[in-house]
Amino acid sequence: MFSALAEKFQGIFSKFIRAKALTEDNVQEAIDEVRLALLDADVQYGVVKTFVKRVKDKAIGQKLISSVSPGQLFVKIVHEELVSLLGAEEKEFVMHERPARILLCGLQGSGKTTHAAKIAMFLKEKKGFRRPCLVACDLARPAAVDQLSTLARQAGVDCFTLPGEKNPVRVVQEAMFEAPKHMWDLLIFDTAGRLHIDDELMRELFLVKEAARPHHVVLTLNAATGQDAVRTASAFAEQIGVTGSCLTMLDGSARGGAAISVVEVTKKPILFEGHGERLGDIRPFHPVSMADRILGMGDTINFVRQAQEHIQEADAKELERKLRRSEFSFGDFLSQLRMIKKMGSVKGLLSMLPGASKLPIDSGDSELVKAESIILSMTLEERDDACELTVGRRKRIASGSGTTIDDVNRLIKTMKQAKQFFKNAPKMKQLEKMMGGGLWR
Repeated sequence: MFSALAEKFQGIFSKFIRAKALTEDNVQEAIDEVRLALLDADVQYGVVKTFVKRVKDKAIGQKLISSVSPGQLFVKIVHEELVSLLGAEEKEFVMHERPARILLCGLQGSGKTTHAAKIAMFLKEKKGFRRPCLVACDLARPAAVDQLSTLARQAGVDCFTLPGEKNPVRVVQEAMFEAPKHMWDLLIFDTAGRLHIDDELMRELFLVKEAARPHHVVLTLNAATGQDAVRTASAFAEQIGVTGSCLTMLDGSARGGAAISVVEVTKKPILFEGHGERLGDIRPFHPVSMADRILGMGDTINFVRQAQEHIQEADAKELERKLRRSEFSFGDFLSQLRMIKKMGSVKGLLSMLPGASKLPIDSGDSELVKAESIILSMTLEERDDACELTVGRRKRIASGSGTTIDDVNRLIKTMKQAKQFFKNAPKMKQLEKMMGGGLWR
């Protein structure tokens, strides 16, 4: 979502390469460009005005450290202020009482029903809830109840409905009554939305909230709607009293102004972010991670989180050892391909890495499927680099994998380039330091 904005920030930062100090002139020039970049990304004007003032006040007169360039210092200041703007730190989603209760609200088309299931599955898998239940309180939209029931089955959680009921408050009351019988330890209320904010919507939500007595009121916001999302968030915060928000559709190509503006406007944290269509494509919102993405620095925080779920520490150290010594074989590459498939889209994973575009590896998932077929057509000796891949062997591998000899040659060349790349890359301890700590804590 932030690719265009990240490119603009990278262009702004590059102008400091030859600067010897942060002066009022070069800071002002950069600030003007930052202002235009944020406004073009549909960030709310008041938020932009506050942000650039903070950056300017902090940057002008900063004393340089001998080991830090003016460009690096300016980037650091912008990054710090951006993190502060986004909420400073990740907010822990805590609910001690059982059943825990979450009320989801938002306009139609914000992804509210889908994210009810996403949040339920996330809290079940990551936070120890055993029997979540989705409560169908959206009685206005046709097929909303059926959609929620289907999503609940896919997420492996329960769903409570009252067929024929027209009053959502009645649904809430019955769900609360049934919770102890079914041992539901988490209730997520999916409420009705509208195409726009009106008195009827707010009155209904207020009554549902009174009946549910939720621990959290989470507003779902479509990140693609820009300043409209900010206006929506402001209205819900004032009239309903939300405790936080969930940004949906962050995997889209929109400008992303809502993500940057909403915390400053509502004074409430972003709790979750949806980054794909699958039910598992949701994660806690981390301000540093978001700031990194906006500034084109990758997303090492979420990359490491995903890696920790799929890679054992011993395996990671062994992989690093092989990469360092150029002992990384086609067999090792095959193992990594299969691990990557479990982590998600290759394109999405590489987008998390700083400078991933410089890696000598095609980022397309189809190319990795082709690479897997080629490696599987090799003998064990060929996979372990125990013999030379002659022209005859390459032709046999191409024929066996259903690819061309050009595909085989390209994979072999890519492996050689990758070995050289990792051999010259920063050592793992340096990489960990760049990430702000150890990968394996």
